[in-house]
This record gives sequence, C-alpha cells and structure tokens, in this order.
Amino acid sequence: MSAPQFGMQFSRPADEPVPVIGADFSKILCIETSADASTETFPEDTPVRGSSSDPDFVAALGTGLLADQVKGINDQLTGINSGADVTVVRVAEGADAAATAAAIAAIVNGIATIPSAVNATPRIVLAGRTAWRADLDTTNPVVVALQSNLGKILAVAPVDVDDTSSANAIDARETMSSERLIPIGVAARVYEGESLVTRPMAPRVAGLMVRVDNETLGKPFDPIANRPLYGLAGVSRKIPFSLLDGSTEGQQMLAGNVSIVTEGEVGVDGAVADGGFFFIGTDNAQTGELWEQFHQVRGADYLTVKIMQITRQFLGRKITADMAEAWINSIAFMLRDHKADNDILGYTPANEMFKSSRNSPENIRLGTLTLTIGIEPAPVFKLANHEIRRYRPAVEGLVEEIIARLNAAA
Repeated sequence: MSAPQFGMQFSRPADEPVPVIGADFSKILCIETSADASTETFPEDTPVRGSSSDPDFVAALGTGLLADQVKGINDQLTGINSGADVTVVRVAEGADAAATAAAIAAIVNGIATIPSAVNATPRIVLAGRTAWRADLDTTNPVVVALQSNLGKILAVAPVDVDDTSSANAIDARETMSSERLIPIGVAARVYEGESLVTRPMAPRVAGLMVRVDNETLGKPFDPIANRPLYGLAGVSRKIPFSLLDGSTEGQQMLAGNVSIVTEGEVGVDGAVADGGFFFIGTDNAQTGELWEQFHQVRGADYLTVKIMQITRQFLGRKITADMAEAWINSIAFMLRDHKADNDILGYTPANEMFKSSRNSPENIRLGTLTLTIGIEPAPVFKLANHEIRRYRPAVEGLVEEIIARLNAAA
C-alpha cells in the first residue's frame, strides 16, 4: 500500500524472540490384527485416529490383539486424563506368523506418511508380533522396519521379545541396534471376560509412558522405571529379581538392555515393592551408552521439535544481526525454561551457540547459519551406593554428655 501524505502507519517488527508451545509426545500408533473389528470404522491398512476413552471407538476394535493394545494402554491411565490419542491401523491376519509380521512391517515402512493422513504425529509406536522370529539367528521383520523408520517421526517403540527365557530374550535384543527400541522380556497375563490369557506387555508400557507424561504436564523427560503397571493378573513367568543381588536373572536381563516386570513381595528386603507389578527398565537397544536411556531420547526429541517450531518462524527472513539474535535467544529462552523445570541439567549459553568457525562469510552469503546447541538430559537414578561407617563423633559426644551430667550433679 502507498504511504499516506498526511496520516499515520502501523507496523509489527519481527525481531524479537518467539515462544512455542511444544508437541504432544503421548500420541500412540497401534498396528495389529483384529478379525472381528468393524470394517467400516477400521478398514484394513488405513490409519484411523481416535480417543481411547471413546467407548464407540473402542467397541469397534472388536476383541483381537488390536483391541488388547488399546485396553493395555487404558489400564495404565488411572488419573483424570483417562484417554490417549491413538491412531489405529488394522492389518489382515496372514496365513502364518511370518505373513502377519510382514503385513505389520509394511505399515511400519510407510510410517512417515501417517502424520499427514491423520493430522497428528505419533511418538510412541506399538507394532505387533515383535516377539516372533523365524529362528534364533534372525531379526524379527517388524523390528527391522522399526529400526529403519522410527527416526523419521522421532518416535520410540516398546517391543516384546521372546518371553520364554532370559537367554532367548537377550538373544533377541542382540539382533537390535537402535536408541528407539525398548526390548521387554516378559508378557502379561490378563483377563478377557472369564478367560485368563497371555498378551504382549508392550501396550502396558506404552500406557505407562502416557501416564508419566500426564503427571509432568505432557513433557516426556521423566523415566518410567519402578512404576506400577495396572490391569495385570500376572506375568507370563516369574523372573527372579532382587534390588540387592546383581546375579539374579532379572538383573542379568537388565544388564542386557532387556526390561522386565517384577512382582512385589511382602517382607523381602530386595523386593521392588510390597505388592503389585512394577516395570523395571531404563535402557533402549542402543549400542553404546551416550543415548542408552530412552527417556533421554524422548526428551531430546521433544526439544528438537520445539527448535523446529522456533526456526520455521525465522526461515525466509533476510539475515541480519537482529534476526540472528532473536532466533538464538528464542532457542536459549526455551531451553532456560526447561532447565528451570529440571527437565534438563543444562544447555549451551546463547553467546556460545553461534561460532565464527562454523559460520563462514561464504556460507552466510548462501543463506546458511549454523548453531552448536548442547543439551544435557537428566539421567535416571539407577544405582545407590551407601558407605556405612562407624561414627566416632557420637562416642565423643557421649563422653561430653556424661561429664556434663556429672558436673551438673556436683
């Protein structure tokens, strides 16, 4: 528009730090079979988004393993937020386990298209049949697909592995190498009507993630270890475990990055609790310890998404000192708030993010700016070391007290 010759104008400079809300990292993608699900509501191989607290949505799932996934999630949501945002993909049951696993893997291989289809990005993926393997030397096909595709949507996946023995569970974990997979070496015993059946544990762990996220205002920075799982009648096998004895079977599985569920015991010193069923697990299937704790991966993903949301508001503007300062301060202020909430231990200060060594005049002329952003996630408290010694000052205090009393009596 033309400027008035006599009048006034208004503008809104865009050179200040911008806020962002963040993303919901509790959205879940469920992929499984259900022969008696509503074909109208859940057509095969088609993502359908709904709420796990919607009775019509849940009823339309039928009674198969797909319905069990949603039930396992709901059983963990015991607070006010009693529903989860779930996207469901129903696949056809194959002629055998290999065919069914292949059908699920095919959906996982196309996982990057699902957010656009349902206008939501799932950050927790429940893909069925991960415990099946053609033989003890072969990786599960669904696991293969998950390893290749989870990073495309910044998601993690609790995956069931062989629950028949610790050796087989650890062997299955050895076929994996991903910071986004959480192997679980025990199955759930649950009631379906009057029947007591064995079902995958992964949906219960996914629901636990949602519950803990809800307790922390939707932020995925907190570990989920040593928390109760609900809706269980038992576990597929009782795994010997003690907080005090590292040689127990449960401790050996944890050392192999395989999570477990253990039962509380009354009057047992090394028990995890007096009763109930508790999830014990902190590590993913990463090879290496830098990003081995899966809550740190989820937290870093959350911050990555917020940095994306900030940066896209600055892309397309001309590069000036004002613009660069506003961009950098926006990221630094966001990280400062997470540090204040104890979500992270620390981060690179704003004045150290932009380095001349990484931003040559030639790159800037091409429109490229580079920031070096360090983020230190808070680790999970895994091991308590106690040094119990004799305390000599207490005896010295006793001597002083005796002398003081004698002096008072005199």
